[in-house]
Amino acid sequence: MVIPLEQKINELNQRLKKMKDEKRYFYLKSIDGASGARVTIDGREMIMFASYNYLGLITHPKIKKAAIDAIEEYGTGAAGVRLLAGTTKIHEKLEAKIAKFKGAEDAVTYSSGYVTNLAAITTLCQRGDLVIIDKLDHASIIDGCLLSGADHRSYLHNDMESLERILVNSGKYINKLIIFDAVYSMDGDVANLPEISRLAKKYGAKIMADEAHSIGVLGKTGHGIEEHFGLKGAVDIHMGTLSKTVPSIGGYLAGDKDLINYLKHNSRPFIFSASLPPVAAATAIACLEVIEDEPERITNLQKNIKQFKNGLSSMGYNIMNSTTCIVPILIGEEEDTLKLCKMVNDEGIFICPILFPAIPKGTNRLRAHVQATHTSEDIDKALDIFERAGKKLGLI
Repeated sequence: MVIPLEQKINELNQRLKKMKDEKRYFYLKSIDGASGARVTIDGREMIMFASYNYLGLITHPKIKKAAIDAIEEYGTGAAGVRLLAGTTKIHEKLEAKIAKFKGAEDAVTYSSGYVTNLAAITTLCQRGDLVIIDKLDHASIIDGCLLSGADHRSYLHNDMESLERILVNSGKYINKLIIFDAVYSMDGDVANLPEISRLAKKYGAKIMADEAHSIGVLGKTGHGIEEHFGLKGAVDIHMGTLSKTVPSIGGYLAGDKDLINYLKHNSRPFIFSASLPPVAAATAIACLEVIEDEPERITNLQKNIKQFKNGLSSMGYNIMNSTTCIVPILIGEEEDTLKLCKMVNDEGIFICPILFPAIPKGTNRLRAHVQATHTSEDIDKALDIFERAGKKLGLI
């Protein structure tokens, strides 16, 4: 049945009004100043557990200086698409830095992470090709599959037997691409790269890893999933964002030179979108340098993750299979999830609920993001608030 657009708009706005009237609307909150481990919202200082600022780089002096210097040298924008008048030396420097960081021959940048996945999939996969994705892959990967016209199949989350069942029946396809999130954004667990790599080789498929949430998080020095598993060269196409651990804007693809050259001359989002502002490129370069120069940030992040996860688990909260700085607090029912979110927000924790249909029905949750710049006291305070709220609501 086709629902009139006006009806869909009205139903959504009625639901949002009800949430706002009940003071249970936790989205689009305006933050005063820079986003750090603590933020000010509506005049209240809150501990931030909803930001992608995993290593706390947003206010790093070196990174801020790089941004200011870039504006002085290049101005505020590039005023062109990359193929024509929109390429500057700083864009080339960024792509060389990304390639080196990821152990690849070359890289290409795009205007956002979402656009990057669309660009990769729609350019590399067409009708008659096969794209195989994890059931919990990011929405941009799913949308890329739909736009590409390629056949696509999804395997059960991190289930290698499910993946192999698809590959066993993929013999008719010449081009096969397996795409997965290195770190899954809703569950906080890590893709099984060793098995995916083994199966890809066995059945003649290529691998693309979305490292939006793994740069600066996975691996001893934060270089991502290959370093995490000690499998250099296992990934054929490295995708990542420049807007999470790297607090700039944009996305990138890294791989061999021929692949990147093909993308630069065939991917529509590259050809028909304005290039990144030079200031964004300079910011990203400085961020990657800081990640390499200050490994103690990664060490501190891992310490904070352990403290936070152990605390929640000991109380009886279900944090699923998270092994990273993304920590889901699984509640189940939407009503209970919103009640818990309101209680902890009222007590000074800024965290957001993740609700159906963004996730499967019955798996409503709060999603916490741990930062390297959280102090031990920040985490202890957050745990105390979660414990009192959870007990009051009968959730633990």
